[in-house]
Amino acid sequence: MVKLLEKLPAQECPKLLHRLIDGVCGRDLPRFQDYGSFWSLTEWMEMIDTLTCVFKTAVGKQLSSEEVIQSLTGLSSSYQDVVLKCLKGRKEEIRQALVEKTNTVSSAQLLDFDWQLKLALSSDKISSLQTPLLNLDLDVKENGTLKPVSIEMNREELHSLINTLEAANKVVLQLK
Repeated sequence: MVKLLEKLPAQECPKLLHRLIDGVCGRDLPRFQDYGSFWSLTEWMEMIDTLTCVFKTAVGKQLSSEEVIQSLTGLSSSYQDVVLKCLKGRKEEIRQALVEKTNTVSSAQLLDFDWQLKLALSSDKISSLQTPLLNLDLDVKENGTLKPVSIEMNREELHSLINTLEAANKVVLQLK
């Protein structure tokens, strides 16, 4: 639905795109009332959603200019250039807004941790168990208060936690 952007005169396009980027960055989105003479409400919503997705994807996945232009297929080259120019000019601002939005998913921060490895020799049901268990104690600061969290994991749960943390670390390293 990017093609709908061509209904707007080329000289008006940068203003709309910068207001749309403002919306991506947490400020006011452009209003339909200001552009209602160019699009129906349905077309407006489709175009805004599509362009927002283009901006977020281009910055979030660090797409090259050529890849961005491929995502704008169907749009004339002059409009593609305007979109690319707006994106390049505000790429860092969009990236920062996406990072902040991701960081607000949780307000909890890990302050400290401690671990112990134990060997469970038996239980009330099994006389010979021989199972290693990890006790993980976390000090988490959430909304200004310190909250202790204790977790006991077997070998499989520990491997799952390690794999999850390694995957999260890869994502964080890609964002830098």
